[in-house]
Amino acid sequence: MIRYLQGKVLKKEEGGFLLLVGGVGFFVQAPGPFLASLREGQEVAVHTHLQLKEEGLALFGFPEEESLALFELLLSVSGVGPKVALSLLSALTPKLLARALMEGDLRLLTAASGVGRRLAERLALELKGKVPPSLLTGEKVESEVAEEAVLALAALGFKEGQARSVVLDLLAQNPKAKAQELIKEALKRLR
Repeated sequence: MIRYLQGKVLKKEEGGFLLLVGGVGFFVQAPGPFLASLREGQEVAVHTHLQLKEEGLALFGFPEEESLALFELLLSVSGVGPKVALSLLSALTPKLLARALMEGDLRLLTAASGVGRRLAERLALELKGKVPPSLLTGEKVESEVAEEAVLALAALGFKEGQARSVVLDLLAQNPKAKAQELIKEALKRLR
């Protein structure tokens, strides 16, 4: 099984990128935020999951082991395929997704494309005690300031789950930030 690759990004495509490793090109499917951070010609290392499908092999890549662990954990749930797992990892940061699974936060889980209420409930129920402890470190950063920023971004037309993920990430980096600062920085990331 291919678990780790390091090489040069040859070309970005919708849903993935072509990675050149030792003269061999691998098409690697990846979550949106990771894919957006890549530049053609850039050297990159990815933790991978290889899946055998009827149509052939599919390779999924992640920037860190925690994302890979969450992806594989999500795939263990009946009814969750790679598309839904990638959607969850695209909508929420690994730490936020882990916390949402542990706390059964259906609002965050349903923010991902392809995840309805019933699937979110199943995810929360089946994965509650299985989330890697390393992803649950750090304090919960939900606050009135974060809620105000998320509501403002949602009013501007951004998806609530995506806005919440970015705002909470920003707030974790700067816990004393005001709502206006969070909105301004989140707009930079979301565009």
